[in-house]
Amino acid sequence: MPDGPRLKIDGGIPNRLDRVVEAVGNLEQQGYDGGWTAETSHDPFLPLLLAAEHTSRLELGTNIAVAFARNPMTVANVAWDLQAYSQGRFILGLGTQIQPHIEKRFSMPWSHPARRMREFVSALHAIWSAWNGEAKLSFEGDFYTHKIMTPMFTPEQHPYPAPKVFIAAVGEVMTELCGEVADGHLGHPMVSKRYLDEVTVPALLRGAQRAGRGRSDIQVCAEVMVATGENDAELRAAMTAARKQIAFYGSTPAYRKVLEVHGWGELHAELNRLSKQGEWDAMGSLIDDDMLAAFAVVGTVKEVGAALRTRCEGVDRVLPIFYNASQSCITAAMKEFRQ
Repeated sequence: MPDGPRLKIDGGIPNRLDRVVEAVGNLEQQGYDGGWTAETSHDPFLPLLLAAEHTSRLELGTNIAVAFARNPMTVANVAWDLQAYSQGRFILGLGTQIQPHIEKRFSMPWSHPARRMREFVSALHAIWSAWNGEAKLSFEGDFYTHKIMTPMFTPEQHPYPAPKVFIAAVGEVMTELCGEVADGHLGHPMVSKRYLDEVTVPALLRGAQRAGRGRSDIQVCAEVMVATGENDAELRAAMTAARKQIAFYGSTPAYRKVLEVHGWGELHAELNRLSKQGEWDAMGSLIDDDMLAAFAVVGTVKEVGAALRTRCEGVDRVLPIFYNASQSCITAAMKEFRQ
């Protein structure tokens, strides 16, 4: 683990509004440091309002909100309000999504994702600076322009700093950008320890160096798949579920580069072919024990705590993702992890 502050442990916040209050109460009671929503089948911001209302300590963030489905002004506005209402506990986690989703699901423009993300983050800070009375709003870029801000549309100032901005990145170009302009890097579950050490962290440091920043200026966040169980049957079921998830990720072109680091690049083509045929079970069967161990922490409840600690060396915060595990199993595993 890095020098400095202790490793932060985060949990997931459900996007269904009727489940948020109980979930965040449990996270805070169990000593978690943060809670994240994801933009899947529901809006990622709405649950965080409830989460802020029913917690006092938990950091709250989006992992991720799709930046290119929105514009900097709308994102700046909701982030400003959540930062104020949570009393400074909000983290704005942004991701690009992939081109087909941006164009065909959200009906928004796609081009030059790294350049566009850089400009998106710069625009956010320009807007927040204007709302803090630090500068007149005058942002003009290649993708976004924000040059009008009248008193009627200026939100009230609050005593908290601008929200931290984290960026999700797997490829080196976006990761370097994250090192330059973001407060944190959001890792993907389909990132092995080897990929983190050999690709992600060096790219972050290259970007940070260009901006005159250091490693301590960036929080590195990992999502780690965990397959465990309180008996052999539960452990086997969790391993099967993790294999299927790894196969699903591996079928996506964006993650071929992660497989290639391990010499498994050719597996992507077969997984991609099977995914188009809906052969999800067959895909999972292609993930052997070495691949499973590379991308997931696997073992009994007593074993996974130490294994997860080893996996988290070099990161600042972790979001463990348990497959097919009961709450009692998760609680026991996390107790071992914290020891």
